[in-house]
Amino acid sequence: MKSDAVKSGMQQAPHRSLFNALGMTKEELERPLVGIVCSYNEIVPGHMNLDKIAQAVKMGVAMAGGTPIMFPAIAVCDGIAMGHVGMKYSLVTRDLIADSTECMALAHQFDALVMIPNCDKNVPGLLMAAARLNIPTVFVSGGPMLAGRVKGEKRSLSSMFEAVGSYAAGTMTEDDVTEFENRVCPTCGSCSGMYTANSMNCLTEAIGMGLRGNGTIPAVYSERIKLAKHAGMQVMELYRRNIRPRDIMTKDAFMNALTVDMALGCSTNTMLHLPAIAHEAGVEIDMDIANEISARTPNLCHLAPAGYTYMEDLNEAGGVYAVMKELTRKGLLKTDLITATGKTVGENLENVVNRDPETIRPIDNPYSVTGGIAVLKGNIAPDGSVVKRSAVVPEMMVHSGPARVFDCEEDAIAAIKGGKIVKGDVVVIRYEGPKGGPGMREMLNPTSAIAGMGLGSSVALITDGRFSGASRGASIGHVCPEAAVGGPIALIEEGDIIEINIPANTLNVRLTDEELAERKAKWQPVEPKVKTGYLARYAKLVTDSCHGAVLKSE
Repeated sequence: MKSDAVKSGMQQAPHRSLFNALGMTKEELERPLVGIVCSYNEIVPGHMNLDKIAQAVKMGVAMAGGTPIMFPAIAVCDGIAMGHVGMKYSLVTRDLIADSTECMALAHQFDALVMIPNCDKNVPGLLMAAARLNIPTVFVSGGPMLAGRVKGEKRSLSSMFEAVGSYAAGTMTEDDVTEFENRVCPTCGSCSGMYTANSMNCLTEAIGMGLRGNGTIPAVYSERIKLAKHAGMQVMELYRRNIRPRDIMTKDAFMNALTVDMALGCSTNTMLHLPAIAHEAGVEIDMDIANEISARTPNLCHLAPAGYTYMEDLNEAGGVYAVMKELTRKGLLKTDLITATGKTVGENLENVVNRDPETIRPIDNPYSVTGGIAVLKGNIAPDGSVVKRSAVVPEMMVHSGPARVFDCEEDAIAAIKGGKIVKGDVVVIRYEGPKGGPGMREMLNPTSAIAGMGLGSSVALITDGRFSGASRGASIGHVCPEAAVGGPIALIEEGDIIEINIPANTLNVRLTDEELAERKAKWQPVEPKVKTGYLARYAKLVTDSCHGAVLKSE
């Protein structure tokens, strides 16, 4: 056992004395030590139930012959952090989570791990740690929130942000907003649409690191507690069979995950997180592959914000496995890959049925014949940009209009809510990338304001920042290279004509190469927004978004 390094032999007598101080018995020390990495806290709605999940996992580990020992991971609530300086501290926690988990796991020589994340950066951060550590690991999330109900219709957090925009436009009263405020988030759990947290928890199943239901069983269901117990039991099976994360997270597994991503219509943030996780697993993903996969993968789901179904509906329809089963009907998945269940993908999908062909469209009747995400390139984004194609209305799939240029999110929001943005405009928000932000803030406030003010079918938004999974519309993020390093987005001027063609995967400004070169010669780097603390260190180390915004190793 790996843990013998801290518990066996005369040299480890001092170590055992400290285990005695923990109240640990000789019998417990004779078993494998299993780290339970729990993201419980009292500020994130998706994490307030994780203490119960952890206790269930610990019971499962103990029943299967292991000794469970819990330690924490931090978590930021993106919704609470949205729209102010706090959002600079969201993406950056992904690396803190991975690094701190590595430190804890190796310092204490755990034999296996169960990861208990739920929200946006915890899932990828812990997947990064699992790949890096490569000891037997199972994931079990806290589960999604149930949808709220306002005036008889299902609603979610994105509805809340859009309600604020509607109020600014004068189409909703303060009492209406208050009703939304009190009803859209009715339970604990990760927000109820196919936003980033739920996207990543679903893709954890698709990549093979979580058990069936990890992404979709609602947080408040007792079935979630049973799943946690099974996860605790299963990690002991992986330990006994020495099945490790890098056995599961292979290149083919990442291709499976990207394929499921396209079918589900996941958050654009998956285009940041999957490359970062793959990097830790020793797998390099070129984001150009996304368009190749999208071209052959039908979009089968339109969950909020793209449509009017929610995670609870996906769960009732059969969950991620039912989506994967549909994809196998056209041979779109590798089915011989080992997973955390101890079985192959194909074995996992035996006897799986799609119980709701509206929530999960059959493979021969998709919402669209191409996937939910597209990577756009052009003279604005020579290295790429990302859009959630499944959440774009048809009339905005091809669009051109004058640039309305802002060097920070706050200025853009003020212009939108002040009625200064009109039909046809293309809002450009720059210096919000990984380095320029620093921290690559999500832009849910401006996208929601645009939608709430009735401009969602006539105004586009492009940024070197990123978007919440709750964003919808022609919202194009991850523009790379970013403005802070002199990328072309830094050269756009007010009134320049921006041309967006999502079916053709292009994003351009109507300028010649010579005009862009002249502007580049005059461009000067802007003063860093943050010069001290963790964000300043992060800005120096972070790479570009098209490579997952991972930190440089040197």
